[in-house]
Amino acid sequence: MKVPLLDLGPQMRALREDILTAVTEVIDSTSYILGPKVSAFEEEVAAYCQATFGIGVSSGTDALVMTLMAMDIGPGDKVLTTPYTFFATMGAILRVGAEPVFVDIEEKSFNMDPAALQETLEREVSLAAPVRAIMPVHLFGQCADMDAILRISKRFAIPVIEDAAQAIGAACPRTNEQGITTWHKAGSLGQAGCFSFFPSKNLGGIGDGGLVTTNDPDLDQVLRSCRNHGASPKYFHPRVGGNFRLDPIQAVVLSIKLNHLDEWHARRRANSRLYHAAFAAHGLIDDPVRLPVEIFADREGAEDAFHHIYNQFVIRTPRRDALRDHLLERGIGCEIYYPCCLHQQECVRRFNDQSFPVAEKAAQESLALPIYPDLREDQIAQVVEAIADFFRPTAM
Repeated sequence: MKVPLLDLGPQMRALREDILTAVTEVIDSTSYILGPKVSAFEEEVAAYCQATFGIGVSSGTDALVMTLMAMDIGPGDKVLTTPYTFFATMGAILRVGAEPVFVDIEEKSFNMDPAALQETLEREVSLAAPVRAIMPVHLFGQCADMDAILRISKRFAIPVIEDAAQAIGAACPRTNEQGITTWHKAGSLGQAGCFSFFPSKNLGGIGDGGLVTTNDPDLDQVLRSCRNHGASPKYFHPRVGGNFRLDPIQAVVLSIKLNHLDEWHARRRANSRLYHAAFAAHGLIDDPVRLPVEIFADREGAEDAFHHIYNQFVIRTPRRDALRDHLLERGIGCEIYYPCCLHQQECVRRFNDQSFPVAEKAAQESLALPIYPDLREDQIAQVVEAIADFFRPTAM
């Protein structure tokens, strides 16, 4: 029996009639650019993310590009980010003419290391470098340590842009000076949060789409101008923007799916627990396989928070490439996220010769397994059995 890395069929079949009805309404309305359906979705997502404003855009990549443009970040500026993520994070920085400055990651979370961030900022500030933003990535569905990152950003007076493309609905704890812990969703903590609705995301459309959240009313207005060629009002352009609009067909599909998102998160988390139990039963945990770590699991209130939504379920092993080949031969879907760090990409080698050992090791060892909501328990057992077979000593 084959086990795909992702199967959207069951989800689409369950929602098919609702989606067809909503899309038909958009088609019949002849209102195809922005409009009330997009506005309604923006309000729904902003409320879900605990943010004041939501601005629907054409993709997660454009969400990043537009936010940088709206914050007047460009040539001569630097943006601190992680070297271990999808290319769009760095690509957006390069597209506005700014320079990415990389900060190594934590081994357990794959996310930006606050201690490394502190060291990097101290070095850059001593060089009088114009660091204009910090862009942590909430990778694989788990938030970066925003409590620490925001304290550091406040100390240096540098805004934070959250790359939350893989983390809509994920939450992280913040502890105030009185020791009280509260939970905050991705996209509600920084100056802006950038989301992707690529079909494979936990909240995925039927094509490209994205959204920016912010609590700043002034930035909200600039972002809305930027997504429509910088116009404000129509035909008057105080700034240069782009055609970054979310279309209403995507908006209505995503609005329907948003009603089911927490249920899908819960099922992904349940699948993670099944994986942990199956790996433990085979004696595979820690050696030779390391499983995902929920870094906020022991924090107060964690039992009521989606502190990891498992956009991907990523294991680590030194024999990653051979294991991947073995699984694919067995018909089990898997994927390497990501085989090459950003600082190692050919397009930046001409000005970047640094090394980030934690990120580089992750790129050599990480492998994503199926984790989608409709994955069955017997399929999880099949995946882990295949992995156990790979590591099982060959009889002499």
